[in-house]
Amino acid sequence: MQRQPDGKFIVLDGPEGCGKSTQLRLLVEALEKSGVPVLAVRDPGATRIGEQIRAILLNPDHAELSMRCEMLLYMAARAQMMSQVILPALGEGKLVISDRFVSSTLAYQSGGEGLTDDQIRAVADVAIQQRHPDLVLLLDMPPERSFQRLQRAKDRIEQRPPAYHARVRENYLKLAKHDPDHYRVIPADRTIEAVHQDILAAVREIGL
Repeated sequence: MQRQPDGKFIVLDGPEGCGKSTQLRLLVEALEKSGVPVLAVRDPGATRIGEQIRAILLNPDHAELSMRCEMLLYMAARAQMMSQVILPALGEGKLVISDRFVSSTLAYQSGGEGLTDDQIRAVADVAIQQRHPDLVLLLDMPPERSFQRLQRAKDRIEQRPPAYHARVRENYLKLAKHDPDHYRVIPADRTIEAVHQDILAAVREIGL
């Protein structure tokens, strides 16, 4: 029996309020109409264990959570999601689209308490079994604009000061600059349709 080829793995990432959820939904709808088998997940989450870790991470009551603990919790949820959900789906030839992934940890936790990119990548390799995304779509928007879009109470991460979120954006753009083969920067401060069309164009580049 011939082995089915592994599927593709795409990540949508970016700051709070950049429109990831909307764009993920539109991308899934467009691909499914084209007959592409798609699985959408959110990170952290997608599993019973991952959702419990997500609740701990985003709860504003957990102000004492250290940056290193935060990073490791994200990776723990990711490890469970990879083993239980993503790798099996890829093995079935599906396209997996994740709302956030390791790129988020490199943007949000790098530099905190002396954490380096190399340290985060080393933990990530263990957590995700070295299965990195085929494409990361980075929805870029200045934090002062993205936070205007939030229509709910801010979670623990979102409550951090503006300078922190400005650094997060810088980290995202640095990641994209250093890995142009896997990252595409999509300006998100535009109409939903314009952003969607740029995402579709980027996805087509990897043969979908």
